[in-house]
Amino acid sequence: MRNLYAPSRVWRVFRLLLTFFLLIKRRQSFLGLRPYAPARMREAIVALGASFIKLAQVLATRADFFDADYLNELKTLHDELPPMPKSDFERVFMRAFGKQNPFTRFEPIPIASASIGQVHEAWLKEGTKVAVKLRREGIERRVRADIRILRAMHALFRPLFSHYTKHSIEAVIEEFSAMILQEVSLSHELGNLKKFSAVYAGFGVLFPTPYEAYCSDDALVMSFMRGWRFDDKEALKSAGIDFRPVIDKLVHFYAEQMLVKGYFHADPHPGNLLINEKGELVLLDFGMVKRVGEGTRVAIIEMIKAAHERDYGRYVASAKRLGTIAYEAPESELAEFVERMFDIFADESLSAIDMQTLAFEVLESTRSLPFKLPQEAIYILRVSAIVEGLGTTYIPNFNGIKDILPVLQANIPRALGIKSSVIEMIADEITYAPWLLKDLKTTLRQASEGTMRVEMSLRQLEWLKKEALAYQRPVLLAFAAMLGAIFLLLYDPALKNGAALLFLLGFGRLLYR
Repeated sequence: MRNLYAPSRVWRVFRLLLTFFLLIKRRQSFLGLRPYAPARMREAIVALGASFIKLAQVLATRADFFDADYLNELKTLHDELPPMPKSDFERVFMRAFGKQNPFTRFEPIPIASASIGQVHEAWLKEGTKVAVKLRREGIERRVRADIRILRAMHALFRPLFSHYTKHSIEAVIEEFSAMILQEVSLSHELGNLKKFSAVYAGFGVLFPTPYEAYCSDDALVMSFMRGWRFDDKEALKSAGIDFRPVIDKLVHFYAEQMLVKGYFHADPHPGNLLINEKGELVLLDFGMVKRVGEGTRVAIIEMIKAAHERDYGRYVASAKRLGTIAYEAPESELAEFVERMFDIFADESLSAIDMQTLAFEVLESTRSLPFKLPQEAIYILRVSAIVEGLGTTYIPNFNGIKDILPVLQANIPRALGIKSSVIEMIADEITYAPWLLKDLKTTLRQASEGTMRVEMSLRQLEWLKKEALAYQRPVLLAFAAMLGAIFLLLYDPALKNGAALLFLLGFGRLLYR
């Protein structure tokens, strides 16, 4: 445990987070230290291991935090590490299976090795081929240590950020911490796999079947799923697989997850998506599975509807409801920004590189606008970016506005629970009519008695809190200066001139705040 907090490691974390701080603040240096260059930053992240690779993958969705060169480096990060040392592997294997080894054959060299665990081929005694995921030795202790270091460093940098940047970074750290602690438990992943398979049974996407009798916190034993990686273009081309139906299937599947069920796989990178010889989609690795809250789901639906209708004012209003834009943000300026972005990505004459260049130019002009990143939106944005990136692997100029938005719009009726026939809709309305009449009667009674309450949204309350703090801060500083002047005079009357100046500064701050 002592090595996890070694001064050299803490210093490397500090330098990486300082780089993030300087990039977000658009500063050249701090205490004489400059930010890492993009490639050096990537090397530092990989050297620090699991926690920081996953944190950087989340930050890769923040185009408002980083320039294009840095974002491109973050997007190339893959969760791939060398296998465990043999001694660690043997220790984990013995702890997971003990002397009751259920395998007739177990390949010691893993077929995949990531930050949390590694996957091996094995055969059960009845001859069934399985995939065995083993958790890395000591990974939970390391992750918990990394989270403590991250929180300590965040406390150091926190006062230097603006209100909304500060809370966005807090949201990233807290959501990341909660998610990675779940991910290091293979028992938790087993539960996710079972539930996900049940929720999406019959959708036409394949999932591994777990062998629960052999599973534990250190090991997950599953049926072996065959297929090519989603980004293996040459293999898919050789197999004669048409990619367009596959990407359509993926987009429809994520529309179902995000909009209809509100329960989604949060890590669909190419290594977790296979395509088998029949062209079927295979989904792997269920360590990161998230729920979409009802309020968030409704806000996303509103944004999709507004985007489809090119109603930019309503799009901004629903983004505020989602929490990605601050309550007091200027709607007209933001609506203009959204319209410019939609025009760029809807222009089929532009190449993907031109689109990206123009989009970054527009983003650069909005640095002063109060964008936010609430916890519930972090992985939604990340998944959206990954799915869009997967589409661009095979389809030129594939993007969310041109290719994904129509699919999402088509799923809105199902997401809202709208029935497919008029008779079903009328039956539903008749069923709910008594409750609506009761609610109306209650509202009218409260209005006449003067007991009606108006509730404010969390976004409005957050804005009021920010405004109150902004109002109080100069007052508190002024009183602190005046009290300091009094204590200075009591401590040494000879310092009366300095005390008088300090008092006048505080008093003047009160008058002209």
